[in-house]
Amino acid sequence: MNTFLLLNILGIFVFVLVAFAFSRDKKNIDWKSVAIMLVVNLFLAWFFTQFSWGRNGVKAVADAFSWMLQAAYVGIGMPFGSWTAPGPGKMDMAVAALLPILFIVPLFDMLMYIGVLPFIIKWSGWLIGKITGQPKFESFYSVEMMVLGNTEALAVSKAQVAKMNPTRVLTLALMSMSCISGSIVGAYVTMVPGELVLTAIPLNIINAIIISAILNPVKVTEEEDYVVEINNENRQPFFSFLGDSVIGAGKLILIIIAFLIAFVSLAHFADMLLGLINKDLKLDLILGWVMAPFALLLGLPWDQAVTVGAHMAKKVITNEFVVMIDIQKALPKMDAHMKAVLVTFLISFANFSTVGMIIGCLKGIVDMKTSDFVAKYVPMMLLAGILVSLLSAGFVGLFSW
Repeated sequence: MNTFLLLNILGIFVFVLVAFAFSRDKKNIDWKSVAIMLVVNLFLAWFFTQFSWGRNGVKAVADAFSWMLQAAYVGIGMPFGSWTAPGPGKMDMAVAALLPILFIVPLFDMLMYIGVLPFIIKWSGWLIGKITGQPKFESFYSVEMMVLGNTEALAVSKAQVAKMNPTRVLTLALMSMSCISGSIVGAYVTMVPGELVLTAIPLNIINAIIISAILNPVKVTEEEDYVVEINNENRQPFFSFLGDSVIGAGKLILIIIAFLIAFVSLAHFADMLLGLINKDLKLDLILGWVMAPFALLLGLPWDQAVTVGAHMAKKVITNEFVVMIDIQKALPKMDAHMKAVLVTFLISFANFSTVGMIIGCLKGIVDMKTSDFVAKYVPMMLLAGILVSLLSAGFVGLFSW
């Protein structure tokens, strides 16, 4: 058997063992449920990468996102025709990936407003709960956060979150580190292979439950195992709602651009300072050595592991957009396995800034005792996000050679 495939298989077990090593309550881990979820993700990774229906389905959804983005480029081209004139693949990243958020966010919010997304989230969560044996709300939340984003999902479910005991709230915080937002998927598919983006999303949903169930096992009674229906009685008039959605999308773009400029500048300045010590010393090199052992366990040779490890570490310290920009030119030259594990690892909001966003959001929802309890486990939150990304990359890597 391929040595690197054996490493990849070993890596999945190591990532689970790391979660076990840092578990708050090792004796109460529901290993039966964990085993079921691992098998489910093994099947999903195989189905989406090897089975023709799975591959075609994922490709169709990726193509659908690309098709929808054509509407966004028409809208952008109305006031800024010269920005979109170069055509696909030649536009600046902000135009190709970020400005379409002004179209995608309101579109998703409209689907939320008319009840389409709540329906999908509710029944997807119900199905996941039945398969995995996990509590109803945690299963519901795993889908909700992948569609809406972490702070948005917490805000939508604040009526229930506010009544939860601190340990269950910690579970939500751990899971939230691995979310994305459906409205960002359109940006991702313009920068990295869309098939890998859309394969990572369902794997992240299950892996977020796996890692949180190991790190923070919680027993839920029948009385506590329910999902509060979202109350839409006092919702805004449609066009007022749509206006707020557009303004929110604009703020999101500015936040992402601000983070990109700040983090890229700081990283380059760090390289400049390191260059004063040794001209060959760079931040990427240092970060690569820190994360390389984890990348090695994804079935990569050492030279690739150092490169992928650097990108992985940079993603955790900055965000996935910074790394996606870095790797765009290199992606076509990467072999299938290296590309698959790296891109899959990138598809989540697991980074330092996300920790702050989650803690800040919870402070406005739960009482001080619960908020302080969750804040004690910030390192565990970051660990959870990294382990979920590693597990997802490991599963995809098994079938990408």
